[in-house]
Amino acid sequence: MISKISNQTPLLQTSESMKKSTGEVHQQFSSFLRDALNEVNQSQVVSNEATKKLVNNEGIDLHDVLIAQQKASVSLQLTMEIRNKGIEAYQEIMRMQV
Repeated sequence: MISKISNQTPLLQTSESMKKSTGEVHQQFSSFLRDALNEVNQSQVVSNEATKKLVNNEGIDLHDVLIAQQKASVSLQLTMEIRNKGIEAYQEIMRMQV
């Protein structure tokens, strides 16, 4: 059955309830960045703990340690690339003439 187009929900809702203040957006972005950095830090901590367990012969396999180290390395590299792109974008905006 084909329904009327007017009965469909709009893709872009422009009601006042959907609009957020600048402060709310800043708060959400700040918490998103904080959570992302905490996850990167947690992967580094897990990698360090796995390495210590391997050195102390506490029953962890070498491949588990290498996987944890690689995950930590990749997440750190991604974080650094995102930071670099953010800095490049900021510098490009600052070069624009108003």
